Order: sequence, then structure tokens, then C-alpha cells
Amino acid sequence: MKVFFRTLFAGLLSTLNYLWSGWGALASLLLFCAAWEFAAGVYGPLILPGPVATLERLTEMFDSGMALPELVISTRRTLYGLGAALLVGTTLGLLAGRSLTAATLSRPLITLLLGMPPIAWLVLAMLWFGMGDATPVFTVFIACLPIIFAGAMQGARTLDNQLRKVAQAYRLPWLMLLTDLYFPHVMSFLIPAWITALGTSWKVVVMAELLSTADGVGAALAVSRSQLDTATSLAWVVAVLGLLLVAEYLLLEPLKRRVERWRVE
Repeated sequence: MKVFFRTLFAGLLSTLNYLWSGWGALASLLLFCAAWEFAAGVYGPLILPGPVATLERLTEMFDSGMALPELVISTRRTLYGLGAALLVGTTLGLLAGRSLTAATLSRPLITLLLGMPPIAWLVLAMLWFGMGDATPVFTVFIACLPIIFAGAMQGARTLDNQLRKVAQAYRLPWLMLLTDLYFPHVMSFLIPAWITALGTSWKVVVMAELLSTADGVGAALAVSRSQLDTATSLAWVVAVLGLLLVAEYLLLEPLKRRVERWRVE
């Protein structure tokens, strides 16, 4: 019973610490909104609607049923492309990191993929797959793949050999080696790569939808642009950024804190 209450107390304390650490992020968002409001006052609502007007427009879009279907479509495409990139990039990166030859051969290819503009991949995807779901999904996949691959490869390549030899000398069980040595080290490289890929995936999917589909947030942005509706355009942008922040701070950031507890222990 004491162990149960001790574990429960530790979990509650960790949750409170995480919530308290969110004040810094909230303060930065408020500062951004203040600067946005100031700029809106300078340029006027036609050029740059303020944050309050934008949120009111976004609320109207949800109430009318216009926002949710488009956000669901874009989220689905993002998850498909990002999920495939996570699976393929992490697996291949870890395998390449275990071999010096594979790491050496893959480095110039990753450099080329990282340097390739997403718009170029989008044009090729439109030629290959036409106007549909496959184009934004492929563009997200190919834009995120090298980021995740590089993080996984670095994690596998930089594992401390001396620490591994000590663990082997003490004949630690394979499960302990995996959970206490390999997993924390690799994840400390993977999670920042995943966060970067998450932001990239949303930028890429909106750009791809803008040019290649008739639905999704990107297509809705194209419509609002043609109508010179700045408030609606900003509302779509805020909706996408909100989903990005929710995914990072409610999913990836808690995972990062849990995996990297050894840094503060």
C-alpha cells in the first residue's frame, strides 16, 4: 500500500511540475498575441485582423460546421504521411546507425533529401499521383523522412561504447539493456527529430492541399485568398497551429519528459 501511494504521489508531482512548466509557453504565446494586436492596430483589419477578431471568425467557422471536416481531412493526410515517415525513417535510421558503411553511404543521400525543396517534391507528386490524397501524403512522407532518419541514425551511432561494455561485463539482462541503456539514449535523439517532423508535416500538407486538392485546410485557404478574406485565412492558420501545439505539448512533450527523466535524476 505504501508503494502504491508513493507511486501515486510521484505521478501527481510530475503532473503538477509539467503543468507549472507550461506557464513559460503560455507567456510566450501571450507576448506573441500582444505583438499581433499591436500590428493589427497599425495596419487595420483589412490587412491584418487582430487575434480577437480571428478567434471570433474561427468560432463562427466551427459553429457553422465549415471548419471541422476540413481539419479532419488535413489531419488524416498529415497522420498518414508522418506515420509512414516515422516508421520507415526510424527503422532505416537505426539500422544505418549500426553500420559505419551504411551511415557513410547514406549521409550524402540524406543531405540531398534535406536540401530538396518540398515544393519540388509536390510538383513531382502531382505528376505521379494526380490531384488527390496520395499527393499531399507522399509530399509529407518524403519531406519528413530525412529528418527522422538523421535523428535515428545519430542516436544509434553515438551510443557510448564504454557504457555498453560495462553493461555487457556485468551481464545485464537484455531487457534492462534495452529499457535502461539503448532506449533512453536513442529516444533523446528521436523525439527532437519527431517534433521537427511534426511541424514540417503540417506546413507541407497545407501547401500541398493549396495546390493539389479540392478539400482540406489548404484548399480552404485558397478559397479565402481568392475572396480576399483575411480573417478567414488567419482563422485557418490559427486552427492548424492549435492542432500542432496540442500534438506537441500533449503527446510528444510528456513522452520526452518521461523518457529523459535520467537527465535530472
